[in-house]
Amino acid sequence: MRLRPAALLATVTLLATALATPPVAAAELTIPPIPYHQRTLPNGLQVLSVEDHASPNVAVQMWYHVGSKDDPQGRSGFAHLFEHLMFKSTKHMHAEQFDRLTEDVGGANNASTGDDVTNYFEVVPSNHLQTLLWAEAERLSNLNVDEANFKSERAVVQEEYRQSVLANPYGKLFNAIDPHSYTVHPYKRPTIGSIEDLDAATLPDVIAFHKTFYRPDNATLIVAGDFDPKQLDAWVDQYFGWIPKPAAPIPQVTAKEPQRRKNLRYTVTSETAPLPAVAVTWLLPSASDTADSIPLQVAAALLSQGDSSRLYQSLVYRHQVAQRVGADADGRVGPGLFTAYAILASGHQPAEAEKLLHEEIIWLATQPIPAAELDKVKTQLLTGELKQRQTAQGLAFALGQAALIDGGPEHVNTDLTALQKVTEKDVHRVLQKYVTGAHSVTIDYLPQAAKGTTTSGVAK
Repeated sequence: MRLRPAALLATVTLLATALATPPVAAAELTIPPIPYHQRTLPNGLQVLSVEDHASPNVAVQMWYHVGSKDDPQGRSGFAHLFEHLMFKSTKHMHAEQFDRLTEDVGGANNASTGDDVTNYFEVVPSNHLQTLLWAEAERLSNLNVDEANFKSERAVVQEEYRQSVLANPYGKLFNAIDPHSYTVHPYKRPTIGSIEDLDAATLPDVIAFHKTFYRPDNATLIVAGDFDPKQLDAWVDQYFGWIPKPAAPIPQVTAKEPQRRKNLRYTVTSETAPLPAVAVTWLLPSASDTADSIPLQVAAALLSQGDSSRLYQSLVYRHQVAQRVGADADGRVGPGLFTAYAILASGHQPAEAEKLLHEEIIWLATQPIPAAELDKVKTQLLTGELKQRQTAQGLAFALGQAALIDGGPEHVNTDLTALQKVTEKDVHRVLQKYVTGAHSVTIDYLPQAAKGTTTSGVAK
């Protein structure tokens, strides 16, 4: 059964009706599965496709199984840097030609780098699918990495760091979360890297990184939208099938993040933040542990999704100690993080907000959760996922997330059913196991007229 936007819209309408109807527990909905096709080429390239002719567009995405966790030691930011270099010239394409192949025909392209993956994504009218497949294969196999491109893109990435971390009043806070939350796992290296590590990088470093990780057996091609399956298979074989699989094994992260033995507190100072902030983190299991990771997502949404959420009502509305709050259950291939934070209101200190953050999390972990509140949050999460899947690009993203992060492409269908089944007991269980019953890292973020970032660790 094909998953079509019209069917999704009907499902979203049903969800909206359920959300507006008080306070009977929401009935579980049967969600049409995404009928994806999966195959692997002899050179190891994984191919996932979803045929949908609802609109004359097609999404093409290349997901590489390399992220900031794979950055070489002392070379943080390499995966992100290479994301930029992939838009430069190849043997048969000029620099920035991807823009011409997509934007000039009414499409779009972009890329992103995460802890575990780097993905390149385009959407174009479906009659341009063949060209995009050729172009993706071209930059996989024939990328030009020279000194001029390397230096220019390194400067661009360093400027991104200055803008997103140094110039942003709370950029240092969010950039400090991973380095202070992990002790041995390479997730401790921020994706954007550091100016010092990027300065230390050399062209041979970059060439070695490309040779090591940009290979067909370390990539997943995803195509979603308006295409003919037989023609797609023929084009994929034509443009990707000849690319050789290297003999060398793909390096794998083997570091195991140890369980925390005590609570830790750090202080990070900022020259640009007008008001203090505080963030608290706890270690989580892999996103592939869906029995726990999905209830943790529900817990984070109960705490922070919307103005009616528990953290907003407590810290912003009732106690007025914060102007902004948030919580997130960040799923990764390896150990993730549960993070709660507050950016304070004038006249308040981190300790006040931290106390209220803990109180709200403990209350959620131990006290009854009104059925209407739980159903509302699950409906919001489900609706958001279904809305995303109404486009070819959204379908491809959902499939990529499932395949590379959540444990396998089958999760694109099974996880939404699991989300609907989350109960109060599930929320209590995962919070007590991973949050209220575990050790935390607290980061106090203080405005100070000091050069650089200073940190200090103190056991609580």
